[in-house]
Parts: sequence; structure tokens; C-alpha cells
Amino acid sequence: MTVSSFSPLAERLQIFRLLAARGAVKLRVGLTRPFLALGQWRARQPERLLIAPPDIRTGDPTTAADIYAGYYAFAGKIVNSHGRSPFSIHPPSPEWARILHGFSWLRHLRAANSALARANARSLVKEFIATSGRSRDWPAWEPGVVARRTLSWLSQSPMLLEGVDYDDYRRFIRVLSRGYWLLRRQAHDELAGDLQLTAAIAMTSFALCAQGGAPLLKGAVSALNAQLLRQILLDGGPIGRNPQTLVDLLFDLLPLRQAFAARGMSPPPELLNAIDRMTPALRLFRHPEGALALFNGMGVTAPDRIAIALSYDDARGRPVFNARYSGYQRMEAEQALVIVDTGPPPPPLFSGGAHAGCLSFEFSLGIERIVVNCGSPGPRRPDLRASARTTAAHSTLTINDASSCLFSARLGVESWFDGEILAGPVHVPVTRVENAEGTTVGASHDGYQRRFGVIHERRLSLPAEGQRLLGRDRLVAPRGGEMTDVNYAIRFHIAPGVALAPIWEGQGVLLRTASGATLTFEAGGLPVDIEESIYFAAPEGPRACEQIVVYGVAADIDEVAWSFCVPPPQLAAALAVEQAP
Repeated sequence: MTVSSFSPLAERLQIFRLLAARGAVKLRVGLTRPFLALGQWRARQPERLLIAPPDIRTGDPTTAADIYAGYYAFAGKIVNSHGRSPFSIHPPSPEWARILHGFSWLRHLRAANSALARANARSLVKEFIATSGRSRDWPAWEPGVVARRTLSWLSQSPMLLEGVDYDDYRRFIRVLSRGYWLLRRQAHDELAGDLQLTAAIAMTSFALCAQGGAPLLKGAVSALNAQLLRQILLDGGPIGRNPQTLVDLLFDLLPLRQAFAARGMSPPPELLNAIDRMTPALRLFRHPEGALALFNGMGVTAPDRIAIALSYDDARGRPVFNARYSGYQRMEAEQALVIVDTGPPPPPLFSGGAHAGCLSFEFSLGIERIVVNCGSPGPRRPDLRASARTTAAHSTLTINDASSCLFSARLGVESWFDGEILAGPVHVPVTRVENAEGTTVGASHDGYQRRFGVIHERRLSLPAEGQRLLGRDRLVAPRGGEMTDVNYAIRFHIAPGVALAPIWEGQGVLLRTASGATLTFEAGGLPVDIEESIYFAAPEGPRACEQIVVYGVAADIDEVAWSFCVPPPQLAAALAVEQAP
């Protein structure tokens, strides 16, 4: 059977609508730019910086030693400068160049806490100003790079301006001022979604830190408030639906809150409210061992960064359990935890890193993850990102090996839409029932309806004793129509380190965790396959793992009930004996 697709006419109409909307935005921004340019010409350049926001990211002194020795390791690439300025070297990748010119690595030189490291930091900034500070060439003046450099320079300014002469000080301020006005001109819908908020944070930070920045602050705060209201949803989740976004934003917003206090100003209510909502949302995604669930572009978790971000949560609040605005559900019972994706893809402008994982879930028992999604690969393997975004890379149901979303790369319009999702599930109704017996979450999505004429329904139940996870997947023909003859596969990607073995004559699977815990999986007597999989989000790079797969044809069997269970000790012992060599 061949895989169906969106009709060419539907694809062209969708692309036309998106392009028309982008064109209208660019026209509006173009009309306002002359007024912004006039404001830049009339504005007086600040004389000096009054405060420096703290950088709460941790630094690594060994990285400072590598940089002093001429080794620059960014985005999975290591470059030896051989005594030359790193800004004069042909970059090995675009992302490497962006990190270099964004200067986030300055925190490592600060962490070294030595006169040599501080002098090296000042020397490198001076080299940048001399070679790129007056340029508009890629990548030093891309808006995202400018925003990151602004935040890095401001937070590290005590080190960078220590003992410098007046001319170097003025050049430093001039580059910051030029960056502010570049962001001001482009901090509209013209930028990619998440960059709009980062740009607004950078502009607000500069206006707060600079002497005489008061005339700039009103516009910057207005942009900040607008983006916070747009991008941080009512339940605290990010509009792009990537858990990592919460960590990154908290590391920028928490110092901004402190900068307002340092200037004796009240932070905007929108800023305080966003931070208060984001920390419980971050806890929603956190597994017991400290890592974040792998949804919508989430890759390797840095547990120390999660701990630092949550340490600023004065309320030490509980996680959000029913995040209906950002589209996630959290279920807990004793030592069992389930996190479910119950939302449609983000708006196109914010979907460049989103995945087609609607109704996928992750399952932990104690501090060990059992069922996972494959996650997003790190910067060393950009070639795997497209595969990681497919529905088959998630623990959910796929139809005819197709994804529930339509990616721009598949249509050959990547240069226009930069990986955005152009179509996907629209209606994702969710029900949640909690009582003394446990928690049940039911949801469905219509991502396959247009192509295959079916709706996917999933129900997950976690009984209160926390020893079982019960699931049901069902395909439904909308409006009482006849079920189409489509093939489906229900995939359960299993975390690395969990060993799988077939039991019950191929109608079940025995799972053994690294700690020795035992679970069984069965699908109502249907054949169960064990296949190879890949875990993209391991710190050391992609790792081989396994997946449990249940195959079927909707016209024959349109509903599958399955379960993960912790077996009684006697059954676990018997199964262990059965599997012994």
C-alpha cells in the first residue's frame, strides 16, 4: 500500500496563505523602519553602564584554559586557532560561528577567576570590535546573535571593562548601542518566534544597565510585555512547546528581574507573572531522576541547570498536572509517572523545532525511565534532526509510516519556512478524570484525518497503586464513516539500559531495568515485536536502544488495549527462570 499525502492543491494553498501573511508583516515592518531609524539618529549614545545583571549560568574553568590555548569547542566542533584571532577563522559550521560571536562562553573565563582569564576576555572582545564591531556581515549581526552578545556583554561587563581606557570603553558601548537599535528595528513578527522574546529581553537589559537609557526603556518593556503575553501561555508552558525553552528563558528572565531591583524599579507585572507560571510548568516535564521529558525538540538535559532555575522558585511549588493551554498532562501514582503530549503543533512561526509527537508519552518508574521518545539530537548530528521529528520517533501510533504533521522540508520550501510545520493536528480534545482509583487521561487528534480518513484516540490510565499503566489506542472514522484499510503501528520506545525479551510465545515482552526491576508488556493477546530504535538525547550522542511495536490493519482491528505491569514476585521469578540461559 502506498503512503498517502496531503493533496498538492491543499499544500499549495497552505503555502500561499503563510507566504501572504509573512508578506503583510514585512510590509508593515518596512513602513515603520524609517521612524525607528529617525529615533536612532536622534538618540544620544549612553556614556557608561550603571549595573551588570548577574549571569546565573555556571562556568567551567577548564574551558577557559582551552580558550587561552586557542581551542574553541562550540556546537560539537573544535577549532585550533594556532595563535590567530578566532574571528578571522573560517567557521566549521554556522552554529559554531553564532556561538563564537554570541560570547556566551565568556562565563567560563569569569569562572576561572584569574587575572590571565580576565585579560584574555578583554583581548577577545577588543578583537571582535576591531574586526566585526563595525560590520553587518554574517553572522555577527544576526538578530539572535546580537541579542545573545548583548546579554553576555552586559552580565560580564565588570570583567570586560576592568581597567580599560576611555576609547575602548566608548567602543564597547557603541557596539552595544548599535545592537540595541538593530534589535529594535527587527524585534517584530519579522523575526523567528522565540527570537522576538530574546530580543526584547536584550533590549530591556541594555536600557536598564545604560546611563541615560530611560528613553529606551519604555519601548523595550512594551515589547517585552507583548512577547511574554504571547509566548508564555496561561499554564506557564512555552508557545513553542519545547521544555528546554523554559530553562533558557528563566536563565535570561531571572537576571532581568534582579536588574530592575538593582535600579530601584518595580519589574513589570507581566515579567513577574511569567516567571511565577514558568517554574511549575518546568516541574511538569521533570522526571524523578532530574531530566526533562523529550517532547518537541527537547534534547540532552543539563540537570545542574534545571536545579539552578528551580532554586529561584520561592514557592517551591508543585508541578502543573493539567496544562491544557500548552498541551501536556502529568499523571503520578506512588513511584509511577506518566507525561503525555496532548496538544497540536505550535503556530508555524514557533514550530521550527517542534515534533510530530501528538499523543506520545513517557513513563518512569522510580528514578528509571521506561518508555521514552527518541528526543532531539545534539549539534554534532544535525543530519538526524529530520528523523527525530517524525511521528515514528515517538511513543505513539503511526499510520502507514507517515507523520501526523507536514514539515516544510518535505515540500522543498525549507528556505522560506526554516523547518516549520505547515499542517498537523488541529482538534485535540482532552479529558482528565482523577479519583481514588487513579488518573485517566483521554485524548484524540485529527492529524491523519485529511490523508487517511481516521482519527486517533488514546486513553491512558494510571491506577493509584502505581503498579500498572493501562492504555487503549483506537482508530475512528469521523462522522460514522466506514473504516479505511490503513496499516498502523503502535510504538513504545524503551529507554537505553532497559533489556527486553519476548515472553508468552511472542504475545508479551519482559522488561528488566538497570536496577533489576521487572515489568511486563502485553497487548490483549496480539503479537508484539521487539525492534531496534535509537535514542538521540544521550549526553554522549545517539545510542542504540529498542522499541516495542504492535502492528495492525484498521479494517481488521481498530482498537488495541495494552498494559505495562509490575508482576507479582512469584510471576517475576518464574519469568526470570524462563529467560535464564
